Amino acid sequence: MIEFRNVTKRFPDGTLAVDGVSLVVPPRRTTVLVGTSGSGKTTLLRMVNRMVEPTSGAVEIDGQDVSTRDAVELRRSIGYVMQNAGLMPHRTVADNIATVPRLRGVARREAHGRALELMDLVGLDRALARRYPRQLSGGQQQRVGVARGLAADPNILLMDEPFGAVDPIVRADLQHELRHLQDTLGKTIIFVTHDIDEAFILGHQVVVLRTGGTIAQHGTPAEILADPADQFVADFVGLGRARRSFRLETTPRGVMVIDGDDRPAGYLRDGGDAGTANTAP
Repeated sequence: MIEFRNVTKRFPDGTLAVDGVSLVVPPRRTTVLVGTSGSGKTTLLRMVNRMVEPTSGAVEIDGQDVSTRDAVELRRSIGYVMQNAGLMPHRTVADNIATVPRLRGVARREAHGRALELMDLVGLDRALARRYPRQLSGGQQQRVGVARGLAADPNILLMDEPFGAVDPIVRADLQHELRHLQDTLGKTIIFVTHDIDEAFILGHQVVVLRTGGTIAQHGTPAEILADPADQFVADFVGLGRARRSFRLETTPRGVMVIDGDDRPAGYLRDGGDAGTANTAP
């Protein structure tokens, strides 16, 4: 379990990035931090592995204050995936994935064997193992980044807008793969995004942050949609806009879901009775 205890971060230029945040991140679940620029989501994420030190308050992992741990060893024990993958361009795919295990003293052969297994896990063809990042598509690079984050078999995986730079179709595929990985591996994941739809797709717990680094609301996607804490949250998650309102319409193929702009959104998987009432997903 990760716990933020009244953490605040004020940078040397006076910018208040995080302001008195207290939050429990449950184990083996995905917690998504979502908010606009300046809401402190990346700052909070980086407090976990001490890339950012809080000005006050504490971050604890299983009851231990991370400030008491060696920063380098702490970072090597936590998976980290960032936007644009952050791969080393002069190293092959397999070498990139094997980076942390090699730094921790794992033999090269063993580390590369693990890299190939992880390529299977994230849906990468092993034939790509000897290629370099420049020879991969954006989606493939992000899969390598996820594999590298998992290479040391960490209990915690930090993901900082990892899918923000890929096209919508690839992004949807990567979101699906991450959900599958979480179902399989059961990691404690903190995921940062500015996209509320992505937050609702991935998050067991979603934390909506305001500009200035305070929590507006946290809960399951269903809880937030059913009972937004205030107008800011309602506007941020899209309630009151057409894309959050739906009606059902019977067609020869089945029951179609129509959004508030009268655009088809898909079909009900198990059928059902068509109706006219609007509802939130």
